[in-house]
Amino acid sequence: MQRVCFLLKVRQDRLAEYRERHAEVWPEMRAALEAAGWHNYSLFCDDNGLVVGYLETEDFEAARAAMARTEVNARWQAEMAPYFEELEGRPDEDMLPLTEIFHLD
Repeated sequence: MQRVCFLLKVRQDRLAEYRERHAEVWPEMRAALEAAGWHNYSLFCDDNGLVVGYLETEDFEAARAAMARTEVNARWQAEMAPYFEELEGRPDEDMLPLTEIFHLD
C-alpha cells in the first residue's frame, strides 16, 4: 500500500466555509473516492489555512486518474478551486505528494 501526503493552502477569508463544506462531503463524492482506491483518506487543517492530506492507495497515479474520469469529481473540484491560494489548475491536480522520509511500522 502506498502512503501519500500532500499540502494545499486555503485562503484565510474562506477557511470557515471550507471546513463547513468538508463536514458534509457529498455521498457520491465519498463513493467515487472509495471506488477509485482512496483509502484511509484524511484532511487536516490549521488556523492559517494549511491543509495536510493523507491517503493510502495501491497506485496513487491510477487513483488520481480514476477520480479525474468522474463527473462528481469535476463538480467538486470546480466548487473547491476558489477556496485555495496559488493554484495553477484544479486542487486535485495541484496537490503534489511529499516525499516520505520515515515510517514506523
